[in-house]
Order: sequence, then C-alpha cells, then structure tokens
Amino acid sequence: MTINQLRPSYKDYLWGGQKLKENYGKKTDLNPLAESWEVSTHPDGPSYILGGPHDGLTLKAYLEEKNQAPLGTKGQTFDRFPVLVKFIDALGELSIQVHPNDEYGFKHENEYGKTEMWYILEAEPGAKVYYGTKEPISKEAFKQSIEDQTVLDKLNHVAVKKGDVIFVEAGTIHAIGKGIVLCEVQQNSNTTYRVYDYHRKDAEGNLRDLHIDKALDVATLTPLNTDFEPAEVAKTYENHTKQLLASSSYFNVQKVEVGGSFTQSISKESFKSITVIEGSITFEDNNHSLTLNKGESAFIDAGSQHIKTDGPGTYLSVSV
Repeated sequence: MTINQLRPSYKDYLWGGQKLKENYGKKTDLNPLAESWEVSTHPDGPSYILGGPHDGLTLKAYLEEKNQAPLGTKGQTFDRFPVLVKFIDALGELSIQVHPNDEYGFKHENEYGKTEMWYILEAEPGAKVYYGTKEPISKEAFKQSIEDQTVLDKLNHVAVKKGDVIFVEAGTIHAIGKGIVLCEVQQNSNTTYRVYDYHRKDAEGNLRDLHIDKALDVATLTPLNTDFEPAEVAKTYENHTKQLLASSSYFNVQKVEVGGSFTQSISKESFKSITVIEGSITFEDNNHSLTLNKGESAFIDAGSQHIKTDGPGTYLSVSV
C-alpha cells in the first residue's frame, strides 16, 4: 500500500495539558502531554509505521528501505526529510523564543533552520500569541528588557481564534499563549532559542536554559504583519473543498474538507502527509483501505495513483 498510517512520538514539556488525550485520541502515560510529533524523521522524536508490511519501522527507515523514492523528485532535492508535523496543546504559555534560518542552523546546530506554520484548532476566550515586537527595537535594548524582566511589554500580543493561520518565519520572536491547541507544520528541526521563560522550573526543580546571545543573533526585532489569513480562498471540487493555507520554499499546507467520496492522485514531485483534524477519512488504494480518525496521521508516497477518499471529515495535507 502506498499510504501508511503513522504512530507519533510524544513530549511532556511542563506547559502541556490533557486535550491531546481527551480530544485527539492520544494514548500515552506522559503527563502532561504537550506535543505529539505526527510526521517526523527527527531523532528527537521519530514517527513509526503503524500496521501493514512495514509495521514498526520508523518513517526514516521506511524511506531508506525505499531508497527515498516515496519523497518524490522534489522531495529528494532536500538533503534530509524536509518537514515535521505536530500537535501542540498549550495549557500554559510557551517560552518567548526564536528559531534560526538554514544558514545559521546548519552552521551552529547542524540542522535546518525553523520556519513554521500554525493552524489554530482550539482557542479559549482571550487566547493570544506573542508575535514580533510592538516597535522596532535595538538588540541592546531588547537584551536589557530581558534582564529587567520587561520583555513581554516589548512584544506584540495578538488574539487568535479557531481557524487562524499563522506563518512564523525564521527569526520571528514568538510564543504560543495558554489555552491554545494547534497543528504545527515546520521545517525538520528542533532548534529553539529561548529568550524568556517566566522563571519556571522543570520537574527536577531547575530553571530551563535560555539562549539569549544566539537568539539576538537571529531575531527580527520589528513589528510584523498579523493578519493571519490563509494563502488562498477555498476552492470547491466534487465532494470536497481545498484551501491553500501556506506556501513557501519549505512546505505547502492545504486544508481539505471532505463531504463525500472522490478520487485523488499524488504528484510524482512530492509525498503528501495527512493529518486529520475533524471527523474520519477513509483512503482506499488497490483494495487496501485505511481509515484515519481525528488526531491521526499518515504518509502517502509520491506518485500514488487513484486513491479513493471518503469522508465526512477534514484533514491537513503537507507537501513540498
């Protein structure tokens, strides 16, 4: 079968909650549950093939066994798997942070930079994100605001709601606020430079590390566009609609709402990852059938043909 369900890796960061277990079917003893790494070849949290002839293989091992062919012609131009898809449940606020671009990331961390996109799945009343600065500010003044604990006053606070699309380019000072559940599509990187962490302590009673000098090296300290609109309006097809949420040189993200049955084929240029965010979607290929429920993900090989797709449900599709 050219579509494989994936089993995620989980993270219990101190700001996480219980919603991924309660609302997205995640089964783990971790408490809290902060993140579910759905589509990943990163060594810090790989995803695994679930079921079928490749059951138990990591996604990375599956691609190696297939000589990278499932990535597609464009996917194979990257020197490693290009994306990472995750769910995030922020019961508390995440640290104020920034990610490097590719040049800085490879030089200092031996991995990609981290441009990312958030699709807001749930947002409690008053939920907000930190995104860029209110005014242009020098590195010296920004560093001083960290030291005197006024940094939050320098940041732009933006209210968010379900359905918002937030593109976070490398270099953007940002943080996800409390009361938000989202799906994140990002470059395949786990490099985060923390600027401020509210003086929280981890399970061992230690303050988490900050990375202020590196953060200042890469940060864009200016106000940014906060329209948070999808890249395109939704387009209607037979029994489904497609909407391009974000498009970049790193990844393309579509939201697909399925109202019945239709057949799709995957370009030979790129794989597609599938993450279901509402309902239940069935994919049928060569008499093999796979049903994904809300919170579940899969990987479809590039060049896969005549995949019958049936809902009702909604999924996010990621390609390069």
